[in-house]
Amino acid sequence: MTPKEVLATMLEKDEFTKWLGLKIDKIESGYCSLHFKVKKEMLNGFHSIHGGVIFSASDSALAFAANSHGSIAVALDVSITFTKPAKEGDVLYVEAKENHLGNKTALYDIQTKDSEGNLIALFKGTVYRTGKEIVKNQI
Repeated sequence: MTPKEVLATMLEKDEFTKWLGLKIDKIESGYCSLHFKVKKEMLNGFHSIHGGVIFSASDSALAFAANSHGSIAVALDVSITFTKPAKEGDVLYVEAKENHLGNKTALYDIQTKDSEGNLIALFKGTVYRTGKEIVKNQI
């Protein structure tokens, strides 16, 4: 399967991505970029985006990039560092880049930036590559 076919297969049943309002901008082998608008429902008590929303968007970008090779990959270890708050109405851009692709594991850096290019968060992810092929209608 091509990265676009893998993405389409994953998105068919991915209600969470739809609920978050994530829009995929680009998908390639080992790479995904997406964006979303910060909605009122995403804010914490300090009127900035809840860290869990940024974590979730980053995790989705990781999943799309890691599975783009056509083999099922699952998160093994992830971490996030928040650098700057985002507010309601901001558009955030999330970019997942593959740093290492091994037989069983792969490493990714995922950056979230605002429309001015300011770093909002840095997410790092390690995935386990199961070796099982992604097949349409079977995930």
